[in-house]
Amino acid sequence: MHPLHPGDPARIGGYTLLGRLGSGGMGTVFLARTAGGRVVALKTVREELAREPEFRIRFRLEAEAARAIGARHGAAVVDADTQGTMPWLATEYLLGPALDEAVQRYGPLPEPVVRALGARLADTLAEIHGAGLVHRDLKPSNILITASAPRVIDFGIARALGARRVTRTGQTVGTPAYMSPEQAVGREHEPPGDVFALGGVLVFAASGHGPFPGEQTADVLHWVRYGDPDLTGVPDALVPVLRACLSKEPDGRPDPGQLRDQLGSEATEFAQVLPGPLLADIGRHTTGMWELRPTRSPGPPPELPPRVAGPTRRRLLLAGAGGLTTLGAAGVSVWAARRTDAAPDSPRTRAPGTAGPRLDVQGWGRGNRAGGP
Repeated sequence: MHPLHPGDPARIGGYTLLGRLGSGGMGTVFLARTAGGRVVALKTVREELAREPEFRIRFRLEAEAARAIGARHGAAVVDADTQGTMPWLATEYLLGPALDEAVQRYGPLPEPVVRALGARLADTLAEIHGAGLVHRDLKPSNILITASAPRVIDFGIARALGARRVTRTGQTVGTPAYMSPEQAVGREHEPPGDVFALGGVLVFAASGHGPFPGEQTADVLHWVRYGDPDLTGVPDALVPVLRACLSKEPDGRPDPGQLRDQLGSEATEFAQVLPGPLLADIGRHTTGMWELRPTRSPGPPPELPPRVAGPTRRRLLLAGAGGLTTLGAAGVSVWAARRTDAAPDSPRTRAPGTAGPRLDVQGWGRGNRAGGP
């Protein structure tokens, strides 16, 4: 977390801002707290973008997509104001590093972890597609590792299946290194495109590198369309499964249910397969959250008026790890139920990342998080 800037408001919509999680081309993500003590990630939109009707539509769709997925597979939406002068979205603050951070710190994940990760993410895609949505930007920096499960965040360019395009036909959106061939040429992105991206994510998790190399966006996109994926370092038993996910033809890819079955059972608790150092990292996220205090760079802050809205139901679900006795010294999973407080109920997310070059939609900055793969 970084200190608030002198021009940042002290409060937004009844939430006290504690600091900045990140800032980027679309806006800023703050760490914030309700009067009752609940900590959330609060995403705001840049003023110039807030004046664009199409961007407001996209921001509203992001909030709706996050609500549709809910807390089991993503970050629960706590509150949102998509109509105000400064639109904002408050979500559950998830305790754990992003997948790209975890691999950069601790190296490629062992095969059992990759299988458990992939099976749960396939389940997540099935839920997303079952809700009539496609994510369109699945990548390591948009997957947070918590003690209970991986969570998918950042639905900023998600789209309802069959919905009218917010971007122009033929315009490319997403992160090139994890785009499907059809997405790379601006064609319609359907559920098989998300499976392609998941295949790339699992290659990264297993090997420490993405499947399609290239320093420039054009080079990466050319490799996505015409080149064989680089599966160096991927365990032999996973190669056929991931190669099928990365098929150039959508019909050649498994659907999420088939992929889950190919990767193996989800019967084992996720925390039990995580490496000890990674589980301890999740525990540090948990411990640090209880010591948060507002921090600000010098300068008087302005204050935005709270959103006018009727009272709504509040609750807190806090997921994390810190000393789980069933895991011995590996770490803990802490679930704390909180009383209702003054702010409406919704999930909390980490600041989404911008792994690799982004086209059309620039990512929300990630503060001190390492750059994505």
